[in-house]
Amino acid sequence: MHWYEKLNQYFPIEEMKSREHMETLLKERSDIYHKDEGPHHVLMYVEGEHFIFIDYLFVSKESRGQGLGHQLLKKLKRKGKPIILEVEPVNYEDSDTEKRLRFYKREGFEHAQSIGYERRSLATNEINKMEILYWAPNDESEEMIFEAMKKTYEGIHTYKDKHFYGESYQPTEEVLTFNKEAVTKNIFEEME
Repeated sequence: MHWYEKLNQYFPIEEMKSREHMETLLKERSDIYHKDEGPHHVLMYVEGEHFIFIDYLFVSKESRGQGLGHQLLKKLKRKGKPIILEVEPVNYEDSDTEKRLRFYKREGFEHAQSIGYERRSLATNEINKMEILYWAPNDESEEMIFEAMKKTYEGIHTYKDKHFYGESYQPTEEVLTFNKEAVTKNIFEEME
């Protein structure tokens, strides 16, 4: 099965980029956008000078629990940069969301509670709220994570969006917010 199909079957439509968008990123942004693929995984990530952003991490059902996800993250952690990713809030009707959060918690990720992230899906036209998780090897601040998310949104998520989707995503300031005062509940604590 093609790597895109694996991702497309696993991730909700509102989170997926089009195949054309991702293939263009791999071709035109190959300096920062990468694919790590094996028989049982697909990892799509951005590596900037000061951070790594995991766009998609898929491990096949038959390989889960065997340490493959841990090995993939370990490989990225060795680079010594903060690692950032977006996750869906816990949905108790979908056990995968809770398992995913537990996995990232075990891997030492933190919840960026001062960063808000909501964007309208061009596929469904619905507002999609995501939480930002990060691993900070040098105690990087949430402000630094926020700046990295803005770069990712502007340079990857919305890259040639009008060309691929017929319309543009919302401007960054409507999608990403930073507010040290309005700290949201820690999603890891909500699971306990």
